[in-house]
Amino acid sequence: MIKRKIYLPLIIGIAIAVGIFIGSTFNFKNKSVLFSSNTHEAKIKRLINYIQYDYVDKVNTDSLLDDAITTMLAKLDPHSVYIPKDELQQVTESMQGKFAGIGVTFIMHQDSVAVSSVIKGGPSEKAGIKAGDRIIMANTDILFGKNIINKANVDENEIGTPIGNRKISDAVMKALKGELETIVNIVVYRRSTNKTLNFSIKRGDVSIKSVSAYYMINNTLGYIKIDRFAKTTYDEFKSALDLLISKGMTSLTLDLRGNPGGFMDIADQIVDEFLEDGKLIVFTKNKNGAIDRSFATDKGDFEHGKLFVLIDQNSASASEIVAGALQDNDKGTIVGRRSFGKGLVQQEMSLGDGSAVRLTTARYYTPTGRSIQKPYKNHMDEYSNDYLERIHNGELISRDSIKVNDSLKYTTPKGKIVYGGGGIIPDVFVSIDTTSSFRNELYRELSPFIFKYIDNNRKEMNKWELYDFVKNFDKNDKILNQYISELDLNFPISPKSREDLKIYFKAIMARNLFDETGFYMITQKKDNMILKVVELDSKKAVPLIDNN
Repeated sequence: MIKRKIYLPLIIGIAIAVGIFIGSTFNFKNKSVLFSSNTHEAKIKRLINYIQYDYVDKVNTDSLLDDAITTMLAKLDPHSVYIPKDELQQVTESMQGKFAGIGVTFIMHQDSVAVSSVIKGGPSEKAGIKAGDRIIMANTDILFGKNIINKANVDENEIGTPIGNRKISDAVMKALKGELETIVNIVVYRRSTNKTLNFSIKRGDVSIKSVSAYYMINNTLGYIKIDRFAKTTYDEFKSALDLLISKGMTSLTLDLRGNPGGFMDIADQIVDEFLEDGKLIVFTKNKNGAIDRSFATDKGDFEHGKLFVLIDQNSASASEIVAGALQDNDKGTIVGRRSFGKGLVQQEMSLGDGSAVRLTTARYYTPTGRSIQKPYKNHMDEYSNDYLERIHNGELISRDSIKVNDSLKYTTPKGKIVYGGGGIIPDVFVSIDTTSSFRNELYRELSPFIFKYIDNNRKEMNKWELYDFVKNFDKNDKILNQYISELDLNFPISPKSREDLKIYFKAIMARNLFDETGFYMITQKKDNMILKVVELDSKKAVPLIDNN
């Protein structure tokens, strides 16, 4: 026994040395794989080795493998996806609701990075960065003119296009973001003083809002807009809910339009604010038949309030869990158009090299037992083209055009008929707005004009308060007329087009000066779903805002 202990380290060392020798000299030339857990793994490894060592041309096997994984997952279902390592960080940050950065929003104005707003309490505000500053350097990165175009690898034909702008934006973000607590040296040009200033900024946590807007529509009806279900969404939602309740809210409009989903447990927490203790929220089932149920607790703060949930054809996944749980429990009124139809649950799994897959591991079901996943087994192209099919069928205009399957009919506790098999059908249908008058010529220069106007009149514009701005800004259309005159149009503007432009013009101005709340407060005037909610909310309410 003693001799074994003495020689054991020597034996292990020899084994390691032999392993290294075999690995360095073997070079995979004998077309076999030594260490493989199963034949499938061995098959893939052998193919990669053949391509890497014997194929006639040099091949990037990493890229080849990425493509192979993507193709493989596409054969499973529409929502099992591969996330390359260069995209994973951005996806993770979005779902975590924060990233390490300096805390500014910016736009590309002419050939420079212009700060459009500074996040309150963030690293940049503490350092002294101001809205309107042009960021010209970040450490050694030059962020203006041809330098930023070259850094972003933008082709000449991409300059000024959405693709080119996105590439430049990504390049700027890469220069400004980094590890938490690290230092980035910023050089800015400040127009108001005509000076170049240097700042040394320690990167900190920057929040990515998922509750983009909340306010009171009138004296009793509140509004909360949720863009996705990230880790921070419930806390953001709860803060908004508590604030609106304190302002006298007895009815709530929960806007989930365009919300693609996110974390299931966050959706559960939000539903819990509306449902009584013990009510079933959702349940999932995996391929082995294991069922996991989520129930409401006794913590809900709006269980007795009046509720309206807005959905559309782009409301998916966790959004549908919320809408389905409330509809099946006869809580509130679902308003809008049939939702996307995603009833599959994904789990993110690391592949060990910085990339990951989101693999479908279960299906979810609403409390009545319906799956709202639309079919995908026959033709994946049909699944992808579902939106176009809805347009073709007239579903976005007429509720009667929505196809239902009577074999997937379910009944809520109060006797309401609901359907599975492809999205949540609203209780109250609101067609898509086909009367909105939009011409590219009217809108193409809108954002640059608004930024330029604010930038040239920043001292005056900073005096506005949100509610006062929404009610009183540019009542005589002086600034709007200035914008229209600069367009030098060769066609007359119809009264409808002018009214649409006026609302959108003011909304974009509010977004630049304040945040998304200002945008939605103004556009609600022509938002048919919100107008329908106001109609449905039977209480005599006093308007807080007059947009006329």
